[in-house]
Amino acid sequence: MRLHRCLLAAAMLVAMFASAAPIQALETERVSISSPLAPLGPFTAELLRPPGAGPFPTIVALHGCGGLFNKEGGLAKRETDWASRLVGAGYAVLFPDSFTARGIRQICTVHDRSIFPKDRADDVAAAVDWLSRQPFVDTKRLALMGWSHGAMTALWTVRPDFMTSLPQFKTAIAFYPGCREVARQPGWHPRLPLTILMGDADDWTQPGPCRELAERTGFKFIGYPGAYHDFDAPDARIRVRKGLGAIKKGEAHVGTDPEARAAAIKEVMGILGTSLGAP
Repeated sequence: MRLHRCLLAAAMLVAMFASAAPIQALETERVSISSPLAPLGPFTAELLRPPGAGPFPTIVALHGCGGLFNKEGGLAKRETDWASRLVGAGYAVLFPDSFTARGIRQICTVHDRSIFPKDRADDVAAAVDWLSRQPFVDTKRLALMGWSHGAMTALWTVRPDFMTSLPQFKTAIAFYPGCREVARQPGWHPRLPLTILMGDADDWTQPGPCRELAERTGFKFIGYPGAYHDFDAPDARIRVRKGLGAIKKGEAHVGTDPEARAAAIKEVMGILGTSLGAP
């Protein structure tokens, strides 16, 4: 029995902190969500969950401006990495895809966008409404995560007086969002615990506005010295990404920072464990 427990603990540590297992090793299901809560229309989502009947604590995870999928049609590498870790730790994960069903591939290089974080917050509400009807979901233990454009969506989702008739998230975690837009909203503050994780060297979504917003409204801000945008991506070389439509100079550094990535993984898993309890 003691050996079994040790092996189980070791497996959980591997799932939490090591490189991700292939996504094919996980149960992946595409679901369709149609709801009056999402005015832009129906969308799909990728569902991943641990073995068993549950109910599981569940993470709603929001992709960035590049969309949810890679060029081959599989989950993007960052999302694959996080999904493997989260499911391995006992959480179900739902990735709403705000783009594909609406004819959008990506919006990173687009100047005139047709979908905005506030729109995608409506998708989150519809996704939570869908999750609330699934027997394998513990609706008292929900968390929200997002990256870049998805992190900006998270900031709109946690605004006051939103989703009031739906199950509530226990915590929200936002990786490198832009904070200028929500900072201009009168009375914006997070209605639930919020943590923003950013690289201090991020020149795509600069950390200053988020740090200032945190000081003003009281949420937790963590800046990682020397880290750029996408610092938590697995095995992504540091490079200058060009052709970006949302920033004036049109280019920014992206890529993995191993030290910041390891620290962020530890931070996130700690937040989820504290907020949602043991899976």
